[in-house]
Amino acid sequence: MQLKLVPGNSAGTVATYYLSSLGAAHDEIDFEFLGNLSGQPYTVHTNVYSQGKGNREQQFQNNEAIGVPFPNSQRMKVYASLWDADNWATEGRIKTDWTQASFIASYKNLKINASSSANSTNNTISNQAWKTQQLDSMGRKKLRWVQSKCMIYNYCTDFQRFPQGLPPECLASS
Repeated sequence: MQLKLVPGNSAGTVATYYLSSLGAAHDEIDFEFLGNLSGQPYTVHTNVYSQGKGNREQQFQNNEAIGVPFPNSQRMKVYASLWDADNWATEGRIKTDWTQASFIASYKNLKINASSSANSTNNTISNQAWKTQQLDSMGRKKLRWVQSKCMIYNYCTDFQRFPQGLPPECLASS
């Protein structure tokens, strides 16, 4: 997908695209681009909901084996939006400057290669190696490098947010 983010002063706005199933116990994958003051870099923020529970701001693999039935148990659709989030996207420090409106983000060339729901018998994709493919040692090394150099928040290290204990996938990946 090609996404053109809001140019100029976009602090407090979030341009996003996400996949989501329907209902209170929905699954969802968000890719959010947090607005910034002119000239400042965007922050890419991911959030994952599993069975209606969010607070998973990071990317992680399928952990169905340890009781996190995500994301292959429900059909999902792709949604895109641009919304005001200055209360948390800038940690409340910078409010959206509405004199800079209108804020415009554009999307094009979305290409999706996906199969139907796990419960469906109509599966038309023949090459599904991506479902079971794991990172090799070089891929894991590159991922750790990106996490150490680029990640600014990881819910799996936020003990204040989860005083009763971290989600199960955090413990499995440590």
